[in-house]
Amino acid sequence: METILQIVQSFKIGAPGWAFMWLLLIVAVFAIALTIERGYYVTVRSSINAPLFMKKIRELVSKGKYKEAISLCRAAKNKALPYVVLAGLNKVATTNTVDFRTVQNAVDEGTLEVIPKLQERTSYLATLANVATLLGLMGTIYGLILAFSSVSAPGIDAAEKSRLLSAGISTAMNTTLVGLAIAVPTLISYTFIHNKTLRIIDEIDEHTVKLVNLITGNQ
Repeated sequence: METILQIVQSFKIGAPGWAFMWLLLIVAVFAIALTIERGYYVTVRSSINAPLFMKKIRELVSKGKYKEAISLCRAAKNKALPYVVLAGLNKVATTNTVDFRTVQNAVDEGTLEVIPKLQERTSYLATLANVATLLGLMGTIYGLILAFSSVSAPGIDAAEKSRLLSAGISTAMNTTLVGLAIAVPTLISYTFIHNKTLRIIDEIDEHTVKLVNLITGNQ
């Protein structure tokens, strides 16, 4: 509890290292906002039960019910996989002669539209984690400079030197702790979101290849 109080007090303007603490707070706000936005987009907005969805699509396509399959995709077109599948099915529905290359090009076009949106801004989380670590390190160095300066400062009594030394070490430790406290969760969030994004992309690749083969095999 005392440690938390010291950290809170170190945000006061004029306290040793307050600038580093506020910079770390700004980084934390951006990291939290980006984690929420990217986490929602990847895990809720773009994710779908791919095996179940594609099972229904393949059943409809194998029976030649392309309109029903398109309707099913349109009902979930905001999701990544249905959006790509819809691009391929629309090409089938609007083209009399359908070959492998035509459908594959339509699917590739849809994939190229989806992937950048999935990966957008996610890499900033790793950058923010690194920035938080480095800002904490800068605060540590600044605190140590204050501590050593207080020891070598002339004309200061022992009590004042002890107080300044304590303030410098406290600044060094507080900025290090806060920097790491921001960096570690941010890096974990980045890893989770990045892996989830890769999984969605892998699902798109896997299921669209199977779908294209199924469509062109039925022609």
